[in-house]
Amino acid sequence: MARADLILVGGSLLTADGFDQCVRRVKELSDRPVVLFPGSPGQLSSHADALLFLSLISGRNPELLIGHHVTAAPTVKALGLETIPTGYMLVDGGRTTTAHYVSQTSPIPHDKPGIAAATASAGELLGLRTIYMDTGSGAPRTVDPAMVEAVRCAVDLPIIVGGGIRTAEQARALCGAGADMLVVGTAFEEDPERVFALREAVQG
Repeated sequence: MARADLILVGGSLLTADGFDQCVRRVKELSDRPVVLFPGSPGQLSSHADALLFLSLISGRNPELLIGHHVTAAPTVKALGLETIPTGYMLVDGGRTTTAHYVSQTSPIPHDKPGIAAATASAGELLGLRTIYMDTGSGAPRTVDPAMVEAVRCAVDLPIIVGGGIRTAEQARALCGAGADMLVVGTAFEEDPERVFALREAVQG
């Protein structure tokens, strides 16, 4: 009803089976495109419309830079999914999140926009097609708008920002700093009505 542009399905850690059925059910309940946001090679489904092919460029874990991609590539090709090469950057959001723990990597410090800009620029030079800056699900704070602005000045790619977005003011500030897309998960689960205020903020 709030006309979100798309729905992301996936996460750092799944504690139940049925990923493919979940994607199929989301497709049945919504007319929005469904894009996979996989935390592992097992989070793939032919029912999705596209896939964020994530490379954790902020970390130094080889499995998340290229290892999982090698494992997943044959399945992705067989499924015929539209694939969006994405530079995934974990940013400190005030506490350790599941994404930090599972990835076994250190996030970019919250107050170091220069590191984020250089990392995003490297991703662009490597041929990635979008940058995803994330403080992780349920983080106490979101990415600093100053960091988003620094990345915006460094790259010509679409910028996705997620983690810790709870208020219209935060959403407005992030979009004003250069974010092209905001991802809201925990706040929406806690209060689905909140999505309307966030939508109004980014449209204004």
